[in-house]
Amino acid sequence: MCKFEAGFVGCGNMGFALASAAAKKVTGKKIILSCKTAEHAKEKAEKLGAAYGQAEEAARDARFVFIGVKPGNLYEVSEKVSPVLKERTDEFIVVSMLAGVGLKTLGDVFGRKAKIIRIMPNTPALVGEGLTLFCTSAAVTQEEKKEFSELLGFSGVIDEISENLIDAASAVSGCGPAFLYMFADALSEGAVYCGLKKEKALYYALTMIKGSCALALETKKHPGVLTDEVCSPGGSTIEGVRTLEDAAFSGNVMEAVINAYKKTLELGRRQ
Repeated sequence: MCKFEAGFVGCGNMGFALASAAAKKVTGKKIILSCKTAEHAKEKAEKLGAAYGQAEEAARDARFVFIGVKPGNLYEVSEKVSPVLKERTDEFIVVSMLAGVGLKTLGDVFGRKAKIIRIMPNTPALVGEGLTLFCTSAAVTQEEKKEFSELLGFSGVIDEISENLIDAASAVSGCGPAFLYMFADALSEGAVYCGLKKEKALYYALTMIKGSCALALETKKHPGVLTDEVCSPGGSTIEGVRTLEDAAFSGNVMEAVINAYKKTLELGRRQ
């Protein structure tokens, strides 16, 4: 039996969000964090009541070994953890958070016999409203997929997707929060120009977005239908919609997603 249920090698914003979710499931005592510096790891571990240590320790003693570094740091980290993982005789699963790095490459790095789950989470996981997409190597069983999903259950929605689609999907789910925050801020700036104070304007924008998303998910109506329901003939909303489309709003959003997807593929090819 493993000393820790989850070990995090690299614990930035995204890694910490998932570690926080895992701690709610199995308690912090079953989590170990490893960061670039011991000071950073200690600071984050104390927030969860978790252990902290070297990358090798997390790789040796955890049931689920999360690799949460930037794609360009994969081989640097693998020099530390791969020898440890290859010596293990117990059951463990490597969980990769590296954007664009496929299961084949991960298998080459961590060992062909290693069970690997590749994930694309997003930052709302920190408040239990995240969306984590995952795909797995053939060796991962249905029971292990269930264990993994339960471990991160407090982070939000966990959804399996085929590997050939995970990069495209993550351009929406993983990059999308940044696009949405930009939109919310732009809405608030417009309201400030019209006379509202920034704090109130931003609160109204974010609350509106939250409610609008809840309505779309609850009713399952197409966003276009919901847009039409808000727009009165000759009214203020359709005037705003016209202004956005004059500036190629929809096309620019599509381009943002497409270019984010292409960048993810580029990052993966560098490995």
